[in-house]
Amino acid sequence: MALTIHRKLASILEEIDRKGFAELLRLTVLKKWFDTPGRLTAFALWIAEKATTGEAPASETEAALLEQVRALIADLPARGDLNLGAMRELHGRLKAFQSDYMHLQWGPVRLVKSHRLMLIEDAFAICLWHPDDPRLGYKLAADYCGHYDARYGRTLNGPSRDRVQELSEFVARREADEVAFAHAKSVLGEP
Repeated sequence: MALTIHRKLASILEEIDRKGFAELLRLTVLKKWFDTPGRLTAFALWIAEKATTGEAPASETEAALLEQVRALIADLPARGDLNLGAMRELHGRLKAFQSDYMHLQWGPVRLVKSHRLMLIEDAFAICLWHPDDPRLGYKLAADYCGHYDARYGRTLNGPSRDRVQELSEFVARREADEVAFAHAKSVLGEP
């Protein structure tokens, strides 16, 4: 019998507890889960919302962008759907804020001023242009959960454990909502 997504995510948590880390590739289990319509968009919006919380913004511009994201997400239940025009416009501002590149020998490298804004930018890109691409969902999950530690490199370690736990709880809530509201149309236009 195939393991459920819940068991697979729990095994990632167990591995982090046992070894101190787990490989980022373990999150590829999400790709199949994202195949169900509506899940990837819901996940992207959840990540965008999570990214607006936490430590204080480094600049006034970052603070203003985070506030605009919060307002857009808060407006979602009242509107009943995504405000794609406002999201596209805000995505452009997010991208413009971090549009600096350093040209290295092997090619240009984007300079990221705010990891949180990068997560939101990627989440909005999924909602706007790639709602059916599970690979981007995996990448977003890896970018959200991954953590660099000199002992392990960029893996699931340290603070990653709490993020994988949050991710597991999101998956459980989303599946419960799909069962509870099986015949309802969600704010995202999918079950």
